[in-house]
Amino acid sequence: MLDDTDTRLLAALQKNAHLTAQELGELLNLSPSQAGRRRQRLEAEGYIVGYSARLDPLKLGLHVQGFVQVLLHSHGPEQAEGFARLVHTRPEIISAWTMTGEADYLLRVYCADLPALNTLLHEVILPHPAVARVQSQIVMDQFKPDAPLPT
Repeated sequence: MLDDTDTRLLAALQKNAHLTAQELGELLNLSPSQAGRRRQRLEAEGYIVGYSARLDPLKLGLHVQGFVQVLLHSHGPEQAEGFARLVHTRPEIISAWTMTGEADYLLRVYCADLPALNTLLHEVILPHPAVARVQSQIVMDQFKPDAPLPT
């Protein structure tokens, strides 16, 4: 069970994962050792699953962000496993979800440009034997960046 201090600690770490135990302690009115122990407990209990850096896609030459809805021909375990293997091999696909509704999957992709997105769609995803149809949407502008989870 999380208390108020735990939720404040999680919120602070989502904004800046580099906070030291000293800085966390100051934010939470705890000693550095208490703050450090709380962080370790939240990591051990699986509330914190890892730390990562957010990179600027434009500086990396990734100028096209898109969402791709994928519909499979059939829904057997072999088709799903085969498609999941494909998704895991492609670095352009940065996240994937199984969905309810018309599409079976929603993929978030980053590509260098429109020809690269076209190649991903027409030479990688559509030829997969399990795929029946794809529909893509290109992101024009992301006016709210990926935000921390509510705590």
